[in-house]
Amino acid sequence: MHKVRYLKIALLQIMLIAGHSSYADNHLKPMTDEQMANTTGQALMSLSYIAPNDTVNLETHRSGGDTGIGFYKLGLEAELEINANIKKLQLGCGGVKGAGCDIDIDYLSLSGISDTNTGRASSSAKLVNPFVEFAIKNPNSVATRQVTGLRLSSEAAYGMISFGLENAEKTNADGSKSGIPSGINSLSGYLVVAATGGTVNVNSISNLTQAETGTAIKGKACDSYLGACGLIRADFTTNDYNLNLDTSNSTSKLTLAEQAITGSRISSYPLLATALVSGINLSGTVDATAKVLGIGIPLSGDLSGTVNNLNVDVTINESLGLFHKADLNGTPMSIALQSKGIMWPGTKSIAQQGWWLELSNPIEIGDITPSNNVDIAMNTIKDTLGLVGQYLTDNPIKCGALTVNCLVVGKIDTGAVNLINSSHAAMTLTDVSLAKQSFAPNCHGNLKFC
Repeated sequence: MHKVRYLKIALLQIMLIAGHSSYADNHLKPMTDEQMANTTGQALMSLSYIAPNDTVNLETHRSGGDTGIGFYKLGLEAELEINANIKKLQLGCGGVKGAGCDIDIDYLSLSGISDTNTGRASSSAKLVNPFVEFAIKNPNSVATRQVTGLRLSSEAAYGMISFGLENAEKTNADGSKSGIPSGINSLSGYLVVAATGGTVNVNSISNLTQAETGTAIKGKACDSYLGACGLIRADFTTNDYNLNLDTSNSTSKLTLAEQAITGSRISSYPLLATALVSGINLSGTVDATAKVLGIGIPLSGDLSGTVNNLNVDVTINESLGLFHKADLNGTPMSIALQSKGIMWPGTKSIAQQGWWLELSNPIEIGDITPSNNVDIAMNTIKDTLGLVGQYLTDNPIKCGALTVNCLVVGKIDTGAVNLINSSHAAMTLTDVSLAKQSFAPNCHGNLKFC
């Protein structure tokens, strides 16, 4: 059973009504224990205790947890409003963990939710029932009890937290663009990114050769009548090709599932997303060899077709300095200091030694659409060509009656290549500047930070 002891301060009313003789001689009257026990009221402060053997003690019930730790919590039964700017927040630097800081954040701001600087500077974040909590080892022994952790938290937080000065980007030597990290330099903690989505626009590719990819395209071709394959089936393998992948009219839906970002002194983290790409137009020339009954036959000509429903597993290696804002829509937020790993009551992570920040509920980071087009990496191209080849093996290219279109006319039409049931290609993005991570400063006027 959850053992909770509340210390409440009751306010006794003294009624003095001037000019009314029947109340003129009123005085404070003593109350018995029974009368006090029957008195209820709302206290400003509350004190609670979770014993080591309590069923809600997450630390003692987790695998490898310390079964001798209890928790004392002193809470404020109120809503605390705050608007704050912190130019440099550093906690847990150096020490037994070596160089670096547990938490190192530049230009941290906490305010109400607003898209304008006037609105932010005039608003406040709200902390519901803030409290301080102590983790006590051997709480029932005066001789051996010791404090092993301290936590500052609230039952819920509402508002917006932002990091850094702005959501900026730079142009790299190859002409591509990437975000400029600003704000979170290192973080020890646990936060959950809410499921979100966006779109990713990829650049077209021209004059792609087999020598560049090192990947031959393999498949099947057949003679066809009224849209169906006839008796002739031929395996083909490309000797060379010169391909154009036109993505100007393609659509790419990017999906990011809910996932946790956690670790000690981390500065970047891989986010796992998926993309569904359709409308990649194929064109160019192909030089291939087809084999019919073991006899090699040249198969060359102009290529045309479309690739649809290409599934891509996207790893976004993102610097934490590119996450600039989060809306706190009731998220329990806590920051703790502990001498060893502890799972605090009501949390989802094991707070590691040193300082630890946890945002328990998912936070909204907004649309994850990259602010610029991205290039298709060579590994992704190789994966895609392999998937196209597998599709063309299962769904042969139809070359017309007696394969005239492919062998004589030189027109090789793959048709609509539907890869919805195929394996996934892979793509890695690094330090993508996120389109929806821009924010207004928490200042009046034109200052970026104040």
